Amino acid sequence: MSAVLITGASSGIGRALAIRAARAGYDVVAIGRNRSALEALAARVRAERGSIAVDAFDVAEPANARAIVDVARRAFGRLDVLVNNAGHAAAGPLIAQSDEALRAQFGTHVIGPLALVREALPLLRAARGHVFMVGSGVARIPVPGLGAYPPSKAALRSATRILRRELVPDGIAVTYVDPGAVDTPFMARAGMPGAPQALLATPEDVARAMLLAFATRPRVVNAVPWQTAFVALAELFPAITDAVIDRNPALVGTQAAEAPSVPVAAEARAPAIPSAAPANGPPAEPAPEASRPAEADAFAGAIAPLRRRMERVKLGERFVRELLQPDDVLDPAEVALRWAGMPNKNERAATIEVLDALADAGFLVREGERYRVARAPG
Repeated sequence: MSAVLITGASSGIGRALAIRAARAGYDVVAIGRNRSALEALAARVRAERGSIAVDAFDVAEPANARAIVDVARRAFGRLDVLVNNAGHAAAGPLIAQSDEALRAQFGTHVIGPLALVREALPLLRAARGHVFMVGSGVARIPVPGLGAYPPSKAALRSATRILRRELVPDGIAVTYVDPGAVDTPFMARAGMPGAPQALLATPEDVARAMLLAFATRPRVVNAVPWQTAFVALAELFPAITDAVIDRNPALVGTQAAEAPSVPVAAEARAPAIPSAAPANGPPAEPAPEASRPAEADAFAGAIAPLRRRMERVKLGERFVRELLQPDDVLDPAEVALRWAGMPNKNERAATIEVLDALADAGFLVREGERYRVARAPG
């Protein structure tokens, strides 16, 4: 059986790819920085009878490369596919970035991935394996406000071309992935709203294209071809492109996001929905902290990473809370129809992500493609 190591597997594309690869019969090594998210991923894969090993490391630190590869070596004794997917952005002007922020971004996107390829080389040679480097459209069209993210992705794109040439004698394929604009929490964590919802691909779309490439071993995967075409066109006319982006930062989602009214850590402890206000009346006062049940805290914590995505697709927290009636069985397609009417792929994907998050938090139990409600949020 073939083994795949995926970095940045705690969420987004990496998580979606780990699930798909396990379903396809791969032994999966999932690496990220969020141990609890990795453990939840492992529980899901094992519930579907998949094979997975997880561990928490910071890819930006090249000294971790040997230990990361050793996870695959110990768990499965081989490594066939290495997916360098981890990403990190520190928003703001490039010139204002600290040395630490610069090191983190170049470490995550260039130095760490190269260290992983170097440490994995004996295993990849033995398997005549495959390396994926996940890039970005900003490698070709650098946009302001994302700090060192665009230049570090440009360096990754260049490094991928060099690696491809260098590893040909070893029979190792090297694939550059342009994922397009993807609906993940990545931009939100950087303090920016991201591109408009209508332009976004789902993590599952990208994971599907990457999994197909495991077999075809192409030089490049353009997960959203029309976006790649627009990037190529924009690259030909840099002055016009810069003027358009400067006047319309919402196109690339780099305008500053609204500051949250409470710190993120506190937000996770807040009630998911305030008390309902009477019609045409003033908002009801929130319940005192001491009276908020622990289940409400757990519900808020479960959906906190998805809150911005839910807002984008207009999936209300109250609707999700009211779904949780003990022993009810939820079909994702039916749930999406109930809140979206005629759901598109982004709305269907958002529904599944929310249900998965609630399952990971113990509110739901997966039963094949459906979910049984185990407990209410209180």
